[in-house]
Amino acid sequence: MTETQTGQPPKPALPYAELRDVIDLSLWAGQMLLQHGARTQRVEETVHHLGTGLGCDWLDILVSPNGIVLTTSSGQEFRTKIRRVKRMGVNMSVAAEINALSRRVTAEALDRHQVRAELARIDQMPLPYNRWLVVGMVGLACAALSRLFGADWAIFGATFGASAAAMWVRQELDRRFFNPFLVTAATAFAAGILASLPTLFSWGAQPQLALAASVLLLVPGAPLITAAQDLLEGHLVTGLARGLAGSLVSLAIALGLLLAMWLMGV
Repeated sequence: MTETQTGQPPKPALPYAELRDVIDLSLWAGQMLLQHGARTQRVEETVHHLGTGLGCDWLDILVSPNGIVLTTSSGQEFRTKIRRVKRMGVNMSVAAEINALSRRVTAEALDRHQVRAELARIDQMPLPYNRWLVVGMVGLACAALSRLFGADWAIFGATFGASAAAMWVRQELDRRFFNPFLVTAATAFAAGILASLPTLFSWGAQPQLALAASVLLLVPGAPLITAAQDLLEGHLVTGLARGLAGSLVSLAIALGLLLAMWLMGV
């Protein structure tokens, strides 16, 4: 074998079975990254680093809004597979773990069996925070926003209760794998029903602020930011798809609030 243009000896060609294993591991990593909100450029870089670290010569990666297509090559062999991404969310702890793993493959010379064990561990990672802590902190964040809007302490308390209860509703619906847009509309409806009470019973000086602040938890900040990053980095299809998804979430918030306000007569 001759040396490559970089001065490094070429990698030994992987057997067919090993190449198939590498593409499965790389697809698994890419699927988890997409499912947990990583931007497209990060998915491509991490998957490429992982695959080449496991012995492939090169990886060609195509990321779509709901799937990833991957071709791995080693010597004269190549493999192409596709993996579908069924559900999107945001969990940057998972994305950070997979990114770190891709670097460790090279730095620590991890083999395929160690990488599979690490991916299985990451896939089973529990949520970083207790669900009741999340409920309380979301309620506090929304209530704090109402104070920034100029609400008094009565509206602060009403906003806290409405948004905390809405977060609990969202968690319960997510656990049952309902459609994400339906979850958003139902959560906004629950928040709107409870946040309408200050207006109905004339609590506080500006009771309408509870309605505006109680749906802060539903604002699709991460998808819209990721969409902008994808567009700026030239990934137009995924960027537009994520931007459209964020817009649909915003529409679902408006529909849920509108229905709640109509039913409550505010």
